[in-house]
Amino acid sequence: MPFLKKLYFNFETYICVALVAIMIVSLTAQVAVRIVTGGAVAWAEEISRYCFICTVYLGTAVAAQKLTHVRITAQFMYFPTHIRLIFRVIADTILFGFNLFVAWLCFGIVFSSLQYGEISATLGVNVAFVAAVIPIGAVLMNWRILESYYLHWRSGTLSRLVALETEMGLPREQGGAS
Repeated sequence: MPFLKKLYFNFETYICVALVAIMIVSLTAQVAVRIVTGGAVAWAEEISRYCFICTVYLGTAVAAQKLTHVRITAQFMYFPTHIRLIFRVIADTILFGFNLFVAWLCFGIVFSSLQYGEISATLGVNVAFVAAVIPIGAVLMNWRILESYYLHWRSGTLSRLVALETEMGLPREQGGAS
C-alpha cells in the first residue's frame, strides 16, 4: 500500500521527470546528429516540443500540490493569519473557477480536433492528444488544490497554507498571533 500511496502523491512528478528526460535525450540526439552529419533528426524537435508542453501543464498540478505555484502575497503579509487564509481561499476559488473554464473550453477544442484529425508533421500523432494535456492539467491542478485544503483541514493545519511568508523570513504580522 505505501507504494500506491507514494505513486498517487507523486504521479505528476514522475510523468514530468520522464517527459523532461525524453526531451533532453531527443534534443541531445538532435545536436549530436547535426554535429556529426550536418543533417537533422526530423522527429526530435517535435517530440521535445510536445514533451515541454506536457511538462508545463502537468507541472502546474505539481506546483499546486506543493503549494509553490505563483501567487502574489506580499500585500497580505501584515494581516493576521486568519485574514490571509480568507484571501487565500478567495484567490484559490477564483483560480479553481478559471481552471474549470479553461478545461471546459479546451475539452471542446480537443473534441473538435478529434473530429477533423489534424496530424503532426513528423510523428504522425493526432494533435488533439497533445492539446488534451491542457484541460487535464487544469483539472489535476484543481484536484491538488482541493486535496491540499482537505489534508490541511483534516490535520488541523489550515494556517500552514499562508505560513510561507513567515517561513521566508518576511516581516511578521502586526499585533496578532499566528
